[in-house]
Amino acid sequence: MGADRPLPCLLTVLLFAPLIAVFDEALRRGWAFALASLSDPDAQSAIRLTLLVAAVTVPLNAAFGIAAAWAITKFDWRGKAWVITLIDVPFSVSPVVAGLLFVLMFGANSALGAWLVANGFPIVFAVPGIVLATLFITFPFVARELIPVMLEQGRAEEEAALTLGASGWRTFLTVTLPNIRWALLYGVLLCNARAMGEFGAVAVVSGKIRGQTTTMPLMIEMFYNEYLSVAAFTMAGVLALLALVTLTLKSALEWRYADQLAATHRH
Repeated sequence: MGADRPLPCLLTVLLFAPLIAVFDEALRRGWAFALASLSDPDAQSAIRLTLLVAAVTVPLNAAFGIAAAWAITKFDWRGKAWVITLIDVPFSVSPVVAGLLFVLMFGANSALGAWLVANGFPIVFAVPGIVLATLFITFPFVARELIPVMLEQGRAEEEAALTLGASGWRTFLTVTLPNIRWALLYGVLLCNARAMGEFGAVAVVSGKIRGQTTTMPLMIEMFYNEYLSVAAFTMAGVLALLALVTLTLKSALEWRYADQLAATHRH
């Protein structure tokens, strides 16, 4: 047993030491100074934009992930392998490259981008571009959590419900969804964390316009490059706290429904 202790201790240090360093640097000049840095209009705009992007992308990716996993695991059709490959594309493409692709597609120098700008719907260097880039980067997370679980569960329960006269929607709500809720929760949490922390693709499509298209990760970089280290680390601390909140929520749900989770794993 003693030989197994160094590894957990090392993992604990690697996890919490950076967090402690971030909060220590943020509070170096006191709580008042740290909170004052968050009252900056640019900082508040970055926080609002980050939460807005996550609020839009996470539900959309959850819906897409459920639909994709349902179609892939519950039905036989040609092209499933191709769709799975497409789902994995964001994992293999650099976020910076993804951002550049959106610039090429929707930038003012492209035909589509010029038309959108002329009609008052700019994509690049605007909030829609940030949402699209984040949506692309994060859309595999929910689907990739659900597909293995739904493959393992098979189709027997859904087919039995349909045979007994249940509609497709009722079958999903009463049979499929309860069986995948934990995988769905994990996927949503991963998607949310990546949506709030995405930097590369957002940096390319946003243009880093203060007060308009700067998310929290971009604002942290801008503060740090301007030698505003307390403001940068305070913003980083807020981002870390948001991640800790989601982690705490996940742990609380696991503790509350531990028996049901164990039964699901046994099944």
